[in-house]
Amino acid sequence: MERIKVHPLTMDGRDASLLRGDPMTGDRYYSREFAQREWDHMWTKIWHVAGRIAELEEAGDYLVHDFMHESVIVVRQEDDTFKAFYNSCGHRGQRLVWDSSHAVAGFHCPYHGWLWGRDGVLKNAQDADDFPGGNPCGKLKLEELRCDTWGGFIWYTMDDNAPPLLEYLEPIPELYKNYPMETAVRVFWMKINLDTNWKFATDNFSESYHTRTAHPQVPPFIDQDVDSARHEMFPRGHGRTVQPMRPSLTDRLPEGTPEPFDDLLRYWDIDPNSYPNFETKAIQGWLDLKAAKKRLWKERGYNHYEYMTDEEITDSPHTVIFPNVTLSFLPDQLIFFRTEPHPDDPNKCTFDLWCMVYPVEGMTEVESIMAGKQPLREAELQVRDFDNGAGVPEIVDQIVYQDMLLADGQQRGIRSRGYKDTVLCNQETRVRFFHEVLNDYLEGRV
Repeated sequence: MERIKVHPLTMDGRDASLLRGDPMTGDRYYSREFAQREWDHMWTKIWHVAGRIAELEEAGDYLVHDFMHESVIVVRQEDDTFKAFYNSCGHRGQRLVWDSSHAVAGFHCPYHGWLWGRDGVLKNAQDADDFPGGNPCGKLKLEELRCDTWGGFIWYTMDDNAPPLLEYLEPIPELYKNYPMETAVRVFWMKINLDTNWKFATDNFSESYHTRTAHPQVPPFIDQDVDSARHEMFPRGHGRTVQPMRPSLTDRLPEGTPEPFDDLLRYWDIDPNSYPNFETKAIQGWLDLKAAKKRLWKERGYNHYEYMTDEEITDSPHTVIFPNVTLSFLPDQLIFFRTEPHPDDPNKCTFDLWCMVYPVEGMTEVESIMAGKQPLREAELQVRDFDNGAGVPEIVDQIVYQDMLLADGQQRGIRSRGYKDTVLCNQETRVRFFHEVLNDYLEGRV
C-alpha cells in the first residue's frame, strides 16, 4: 500500500486549538445586514464557478451565470479561450441575454439594437455618427471580468485584485491532479430552491458527524468512523474529509442483511466469503480491492484509473472549496454541490446538484451515488422547489435529499432565542474554521 503524502499546507482538521474560537451566532444566518456584508466583502472577492467547459463546445457558445442581482456571460472565443463579461449593455444597462446559447454574430441588445462582438467590442450601433464623441463602434467594450479554468469548470471573479485562480484554490489542484476531471460527464443536473441560508450546506459538508443519524445507508460502504476518516483544512478556507470506501466497523448492518461492499468485491473478482470474519473482510478486503483495481483497470475499461493512487481508487475525499462549493471525489464519480444566496432573502438559497461520472468503456448507464440510475450522457438542467421533498421525487432518499430535509429545521432552530452558539466536537472543527475565514473576509483581513 502506498504511503499517504500529506500536503505541506495541511492543517489538522480536528485540532480546535488552531482556531480563534469566533462565535457562530444565529444572526449570520438570517440577518439582512450580515448578508449585505457578505456581498460587499466576500462574494465580490472570491472566484465563482460559471459552469462546465463541456457546455461551450464551439466558438460563440456562451453560458449565463446569475448570482444574486448580478449576471455574467462566459463565451468561447475563436482561439478556444474564454472571456467573461457582465450581462449588461454598455449603452443603457439593458440585460443582453437570459439563457445560455450561441452568439452567431455577437450579443444583440434588445432595447436599442447595439451589437457587441463575442470579444465584447461594440460592432454596430444605430445612428453611430449621432454621438458627441464620434462613432463608438470599435471603441467601447463590455465590462470584462477575469476568467480561468480548472477541473473542467469555468471560473470568474469580480475582483481585479483577487489572487490567480490556481493560487486561490491552493492546494486543491495539486491534491486532485490525478483525476481526469475534464472528462467527467454530467449525468444529472438540478437547481433546487431551499428555505435556508446558503451556509447550511458548507456547514453540513464540513463534517461527517451527522452521517450515522442522517444517512444510515452510508456506513455500510463508506467508513466515516471518528478514527477512520482523515480531516484536513487549508489556509484559504478549503478543507476535506478523506473517507475509506469500506464498511464501518462500528455501524454494522443486521446479521443476514446483504452488504453492498460484497457486490463491489465480487465485481473486481474477489470472493467476499473468503474472509474469516467481517472485520477482516472490511480491512483486508479493502486492501485486496486496491490491488485488484490496479491489476484489472485496463481490461475493464476504467481508463481514468491510469494515474490515480491506491487511495484515490478506493477512497472518497469530500472537499469543500471556500466558500460555497463542495466536490465529492469518488473513484468513478465526481459530485458538485453549491449553494448560492437568494438575492433579497437570507433565509433562502439555491442548491446546485451536478452528478458527474468518468466514462467506462462499454457502459451506457451509471448508478449515481446521489441520483440513482442515469443514462451516460449530458443531462438537461432541471429547476425545482424542494417543497419539503415533494418537488424532487427523482432524488428521494438519496444522501443529498436527506441533507436538504434538515435544512428548514436548521434555519428555524438557529433563529431561536435558545440558540447562542454552537458546541462542536473535534471532528467538527472545520465548521468553525469556515466561519472564521468568512469573518476574515468581512473584516478585511483577506
